[in-house]
Amino acid sequence: MPLQRQVGEATIIALPDGEGPFFEPRTKAFPTATPDDWRRADETDPASVTAGGDWLLRFRCFAIRLGDRTVVVDAGIGPADSPAAAWAPVPGRLPASLAEVGIDPAEVDTVVLTHLHTDHIGWAMRDGGAFFPNARYLMQQAEIAAIKEHGAPAGPYAIEPLLAAGQLDAIDGEHRLAPGLRVIHTPGHTPGHQSVLLEDGGETVLVTGDLLVHAVQLVTPETAYTHEMDPEVARTTRVAVLRDARAKGATLAVSHLGDPFVTL
Repeated sequence: MPLQRQVGEATIIALPDGEGPFFEPRTKAFPTATPDDWRRADETDPASVTAGGDWLLRFRCFAIRLGDRTVVVDAGIGPADSPAAAWAPVPGRLPASLAEVGIDPAEVDTVVLTHLHTDHIGWAMRDGGAFFPNARYLMQQAEIAAIKEHGAPAGPYAIEPLLAAGQLDAIDGEHRLAPGLRVIHTPGHTPGHQSVLLEDGGETVLVTGDLLVHAVQLVTPETAYTHEMDPEVARTTRVAVLRDARAKGATLAVSHLGDPFVTL
């Protein structure tokens, strides 16, 4: 059963989609991390390191139920024929995870796509149509522009069909979804990377997307990841957002760490 957290009147649910080893050594993915950084990261998240020292990566989405709203954050690695098949453990199991918690894709009213990478857009489409047929899909204007500029696989696979179907909404910066629930622009990993902030009843949960992808960036937020499109902007964003989250005693809802919820 996927894990859940109650935040005021909202329920946030972790939705597993897959897991598998990363395609390159973690020391190559985070070349500036020191032995002490790795020691602290492995103590913080022991489930993400194998006995051989490899990075075991989780792929995870989230659902937020608040009143009559059902919001899904990210669309995972997708089916066997999705673009993520080039490197991720497809097919993903997001449809089964949704069914386990009683969420019909047709009842989802909003899908927040945090960014353009293939492991976050895989279940956006299925069989030529939107997998969440009644949802508005939200992406930052800067991200859509980056997809067009760089020719990312997310374009022809999901973004262009969603635009053609009139289901993709381009947003610019912060966007309110519901009372206490908003999208915030967290650029760097990609130009239009966005996260989702849930604040209710004195509690705060930040759905991070790929603001951080490994615990080494949690213990040392300055640590760069080689697959960030703008490492300097990513570092500045991550340091600032995590500083604010720690000050609030926030919980992070994370895409790729061993546990879906990390309380700061």
